[in-house]
Amino acid sequence: MTKAANGERLQKVLARVGFGSRRLCEGLIGEGRVRVDGEVAELGCRIDPDIASVLVDGMPVGVRPDLVYYLLNKPAGVVTTAADPQGRQTVLNLVPDSPRVFPVGRLDRDTEGLILLTNDGELTNRIIHPSFGVEKEYLVHVQGRPSRWTLRMLREGVELDDGITSPARVTAVDASLLRMVIHEGRNRQVRRMCNAVGHPVVRLIRTRIGSLADRSIPPGSWRKLELRELRALERLVGHRT
Repeated sequence: MTKAANGERLQKVLARVGFGSRRLCEGLIGEGRVRVDGEVAELGCRIDPDIASVLVDGMPVGVRPDLVYYLLNKPAGVVTTAADPQGRQTVLNLVPDSPRVFPVGRLDRDTEGLILLTNDGELTNRIIHPSFGVEKEYLVHVQGRPSRWTLRMLREGVELDDGITSPARVTAVDASLLRMVIHEGRNRQVRRMCNAVGHPVVRLIRTRIGSLADRSIPPGSWRKLELRELRALERLVGHRT
């Protein structure tokens, strides 16, 4: 365990990042539910939040004081890159410059909807790693009227040039409007699936990332995650599927 004689008391750090009062956090530590740098933490432990690895009930917890988490409603026409050589607007242009953050996953230029931006590398890796199976939900306006057979094809998996897709959850909201839930992260996957079954996408909006959903954020706007949302997301990716 990393010793930090001049560091912060562990219960204070846990309380600051949303695990309850200091007394409650002392209880977590006393019950052996907190590990620091791979070892069970003890009451009175002090840590350096900048370098310590902290797990609560086996889940990695971001404790660095500079960690930020932004939920952005990306408009069409904005690219999901840190910089664009063609000079197009990027998602980073829509959030604060400091501290430096990065998008978690990608949305193509024409796709709208929710995207998370953060400087928490551990959480980012868990969200995008396929073994955690984090769901992404989309509203998909397609050309034509998909038949029941077409919906069944999407649900069971579609053959693409990089292999058959995993089964998706697909429901018809209206004649040409679908709700699709996938857990893979292939490039332009929803568009390619719909093209493959003969119904090209007219408009695509991501409405949910795992446990994160918010219909109230205007296009081009963002907000910080609430602590309860961050804790729910950490629980979701706490263990591999």
